[in-house]
Amino acid sequence: MSRFASRVERISISGIREVFEAAGEDAINLGLGQPDFPTPEHAREAATEAIESGRTDAYTSNKGTESLREAIAAKHDRDNRFSVDPGDVIATAGGSEALHIAIEAHVDSGQEVIYPDPGFVSYEALTHLAGGEPTPVELREDLTMAPEAVEDAITDDTALFVVNSPANPTGAVQSEADMREFARIADRHDVLCLSDEVYEPFVFDGEHHSPADFTDSGNVAVVNACSKAYSMTGWRLGWVTATEERIERMLRVHQYVQACASAPAQYAAEAALSGPQGRVDEMRAAFEARRDVVVDGLEGMGLEVPTPKGAFYAMPRVPEGWVDEAIDRGVVVVPGAAFGEGGAGHARISYATDVETLKEALEIMREATAAVR
Repeated sequence: MSRFASRVERISISGIREVFEAAGEDAINLGLGQPDFPTPEHAREAATEAIESGRTDAYTSNKGTESLREAIAAKHDRDNRFSVDPGDVIATAGGSEALHIAIEAHVDSGQEVIYPDPGFVSYEALTHLAGGEPTPVELREDLTMAPEAVEDAITDDTALFVVNSPANPTGAVQSEADMREFARIADRHDVLCLSDEVYEPFVFDGEHHSPADFTDSGNVAVVNACSKAYSMTGWRLGWVTATEERIERMLRVHQYVQACASAPAQYAAEAALSGPQGRVDEMRAAFEARRDVVVDGLEGMGLEVPTPKGAFYAMPRVPEGWVDEAIDRGVVVVPGAAFGEGGAGHARISYATDVETLKEALEIMREATAAVR
């Protein structure tokens, strides 16, 4: 008899973290999805003021402070094409917990979760932890997920499917037509569409659309966070919004897993969402410029790379041994296989760092390319 739960034995340490932990101190780390901008000053000041005034020594509401949830609702009114009731929001410990409680609340043992492959590493692992069956869907040549592929994968055992745009690890952005069709699929089959929109502000070509833009049936839940948009990865503040019925089930999980999100982080997030948005615009412009440097550099060394339309990742097709060679030479990248079988033969490169560092890394990657060809 095993000493450990079988659902835990079915998952492993994230390939992203394995590469990160193994990197040398002097390596150029293009492995983590972590913006290199500071958290906006007004968000930091809000947290400091909350701490100094003693507003952090008690639990908040399980769902989060009312003022934060109102700020989240106002953000959706400002930036998106769907409205959110503050009562239908749960503030979570980052987008990761939001994904976790959404999957736990909707997936029974043996039920299927459909998700993109390659896709964010948590989708498969969280499905296993919920006792579900991961059902990866191969992406198109441009690394977007085809609605028809999702529909073909749906069975009577499907609990939900995940949409991620802009996407990690590919940087792909789903079209408006795709998102409209994902909403239709959720309604036709009466399954949940779980839309991971953590990279929402960083779209370089076109604009962001959510499946929630195109239905009011209640079959879409949206996950978002302050982590990327406001360079607050370490603050661990995200949220999920859905219908009252779905939120109530997610809250049952959240109250035991987390009780409530960190109080200082909630006050910082409220300020970030409600205050000046200039930093977000600055980051978007910087990431787009960095994308162009990275794509030009990769193509210049003969690598095939779909131009990412959002987020801050590129996912080139690379020769065998290329990832190890790059790491050995001092540039940390993540093997594409860490994101699913569909990522084999690719590498994920994060360009969430300054242009000069990226140029230095590209020169090393050029040497790695020559060495394995």
